[in-house]
Amino acid sequence: MRNDLSDLATFAIIAEERSFTRAARRLRVSQSALSHSMRGLEKRLGVQLLARTTRSVSPTAAGDALLKDLAPALEQIERSLNETRKRRERPAGRIRLVVPRTAASLVLVPKLARFSTEYPEISLEITTSNGPVDIVAGGYDAGIQTFRSGEHGE
Repeated sequence: MRNDLSDLATFAIIAEERSFTRAARRLRVSQSALSHSMRGLEKRLGVQLLARTTRSVSPTAAGDALLKDLAPALEQIERSLNETRKRRERPAGRIRLVVPRTAASLVLVPKLARFSTEYPEISLEITTSNGPVDIVAGGYDAGIQTFRSGEHGE
């Protein structure tokens, strides 16, 4: 499946460029690699997708039909990848914190308005606890805990 998706995307680019040379340049791979990829895809599908001559490359009837079906799916994949890349630029999601009550009131609360303005797509879930909390078991992303001397093996 993974090779098929890569090979199908490669096929679409070769068909769009109508040239192994231009497609190879665009994909930054060798013409030989593209040719090998296409032969493998055509063998697995049992049908010729590209008509090749020494001067040109064009989709066969089967290739045109496949491209027609593939185009919306490949466009959706590209949109999804672009949306995923945007997440790198703009943090979003939920952050679960557990902190002592004093730290929450003295440190976090004064900073929440600014944080919310700068990162509107982040949802903070803050739990306050003065006792020990298992951060992992509680599903928290981070936490602050204070211990008195002698607690937890000290």
